[in-house]
Amino acid sequence: MAEAEKQGQHAHIRCRTIIEVLGKPKEYVEDSLKEYIEHIKQDSELVILNEDYSEAKEQGKLWSKFVELDLVIKGTKKLIAFCFDYMPSSLEVLKPENFTLTNPELSNFLNDLQARLHNVDMIVKQQKAENDFLRHNMNAILHNAVLICLKVSKLTLEQLSQVTGVDKKELEIFIDKLVKENKIKKEGEIYTLV
Repeated sequence: MAEAEKQGQHAHIRCRTIIEVLGKPKEYVEDSLKEYIEHIKQDSELVILNEDYSEAKEQGKLWSKFVELDLVIKGTKKLIAFCFDYMPSSLEVLKPENFTLTNPELSNFLNDLQARLHNVDMIVKQQKAENDFLRHNMNAILHNAVLICLKVSKLTLEQLSQVTGVDKKELEIFIDKLVKENKIKKEGEIYTLV
């Protein structure tokens, strides 16, 4: 193996990286980030020199917290694996200033990247198919629930919301569609079957 190749694969690389967790509730986000960092510390090919945690911040309905890590990673192969495995928000290589990436290392990196991108693409397509299936069936269930309720009794939007368990604002969009399709009608605040 050439000296440059050995150097790139085995040289210690000093990095600064940010890892972020987003979720709810606040305590779960804080605990999850600490557990995640403890998991990273178990990796024998890297050493965390310093960790600086932010305060948890509310972002809409979710909480966000990040940690800035100063670490040393053993070689470019492990650096690339670190990025794939731990998905940092950002990564800055501090030392060495320059290093050589061999053709096999670059090829392996690109092949790993392509494999992971194809895997993510497959997961996204599967999730989309499942979401489309669930959305279609939920619409059918809600459609039938509204029609059955209105067959039994004339109801207001508020009453339909209580019976179906669907938020009033979201249900109103669905109900308006049924009115436009001439499946139900609205008389004042009361909905009935056509």
